[in-house]
Amino acid sequence: MGLALPFLMGYLLDLLLGDPPQWPHPIRLLGRVIEYWEGICYQPRVAAGLLFWLGVMGTTFIGALGVLGAVMLLPYLAGAALLVYFLYTGLATRSLHYESRRVEEALARGSLAEAQARLAMVVGRETTELGPEEIRRAVIETVAENLADGVAAPMFFTLLLGLPGLFLYKAANTMDSMVGYKTYRYAQFGKVAARADDVLNFLPARLTALLMVLAAAVAGLDYRGAWRILRRDARNAASPNAGWPEAAMAGALGVRLGGPSTYFGQVVEKPYIGDPQRPLKAYHYPQAIRILYATSLIMAGLTFLVLYLSRAGAWGVLGVLV
Repeated sequence: MGLALPFLMGYLLDLLLGDPPQWPHPIRLLGRVIEYWEGICYQPRVAAGLLFWLGVMGTTFIGALGVLGAVMLLPYLAGAALLVYFLYTGLATRSLHYESRRVEEALARGSLAEAQARLAMVVGRETTELGPEEIRRAVIETVAENLADGVAAPMFFTLLLGLPGLFLYKAANTMDSMVGYKTYRYAQFGKVAARADDVLNFLPARLTALLMVLAAAVAGLDYRGAWRILRRDARNAASPNAGWPEAAMAGALGVRLGGPSTYFGQVVEKPYIGDPQRPLKAYHYPQAIRILYATSLIMAGLTFLVLYLSRAGAWGVLGVLV
């Protein structure tokens, strides 16, 4: 079964439906798998974290093989529908828009406490002391960073290794979001998960940033500024990857991102990204969302085109080459 059409249908479903909370979702199941392996493996040591990471990735790979087996054994239409569903659940353009929009809507109503609470659901930093401009800065940073690891990277790994690639990437990324913190509990145990996520996102983050420059041009924003700030400030972040899409976003919007943030009671002095040409205002959020959708559409178009031309199956382009 070719992967191009199921991918396109899954992508369109994501744009249409997002992530309805009442629907069963493989990523929520993946979270429980991660909690299970953490309960078995946890010790404040790097070796324990490695065993944990291998356990989760092995379980995920077996699950992916099970899904592919079901796709092949079911009647064609049923198998295709199952493949479309799992591809759809691995993409997150609409849900990134929805979750970030809830914060902006709370600010528009003048409910600072609600905006802080909703922001705390999508970022790792402390939000209770943030004012409206700081909240908007955090939202735009989150849109930029998750445009890379929640939108473009899943498509990249689907293109590369099909459904197993998508599953394995989502497992690695979810582990990082759950244990990849420099707290007392996870400083050693979560180190492998954090480093693995950095390695997997190395190429997608840079590809995303380049596509964001193109998207800024398509969206009628400052693509020259996006390119200039990308070249200058992409490495102004503690993460080897987050600075790339954040720099492209900051340049396209003509704002400054980054700066001090509080995590687990400690202030982290992060470098600034971009120039403070203008203070962050409400109109910057819809501009960021235009870049989100333009970048997502460009990446989806490229993914579909390569899958179609290569006639890749459920194992992606590498499956064709091997």
